[in-house]
Amino acid sequence: MKHLILVTSPPASGKTFVSKQLAKRFRNIVYLDKDALVPLSNRIFLAGNEEINRSSAFFEENIRNYEYIAILDIAFEALEYADLVLINAPFTREVRDNDYIRDLKAKLSELGAELTVVWVETDIEVSHKRMIARNSPRDTWKLAHWDEYVAGRNYSTPTIPELSDCLVKFYNSNSEEFNESIERITKYLLEK
Repeated sequence: MKHLILVTSPPASGKTFVSKQLAKRFRNIVYLDKDALVPLSNRIFLAGNEEINRSSAFFEENIRNYEYIAILDIAFEALEYADLVLINAPFTREVRDNDYIRDLKAKLSELGAELTVVWVETDIEVSHKRMIARNSPRDTWKLAHWDEYVAGRNYSTPTIPELSDCLVKFYNSNSEEFNESIERITKYLLEK
């Protein structure tokens, strides 16, 4: 059975590290990172004479959802040739939208594939420290407006009905949690 794995969480929860470590445990996996689309998105900001701000209304209206459409289209195409595709992307709204997940599962079913959502759970203060440490331009606004940014994010585990059969939690606030989670989730995915 073909399989799409979405590694999801709010920013700076460790998605990229977790995604890469999971991907290394499987042979013949297609690894996709939505951040690979950022250079294209930045050109859209420039073409629109807008400041590069991934928290702006311009980003919301003209870029955000299209990044998700693009990365999923690439994943669907990859599933025609590979049995295992992993996407590293926040999907923070999408994993709280029952209709979105139902439609995604239906599309995957047409491709003979199943869905697993790996929710990376990290303490908010640990995420803050990681965001400071990675020193990325995409986090400038978030760090400058940390309280406002955090207030607008939902760090709780998604609980919609469509995820009840396909969501697993990856605890990632320290190395002990990471080690336990990588073993548990690798085993879970191998048994799927």
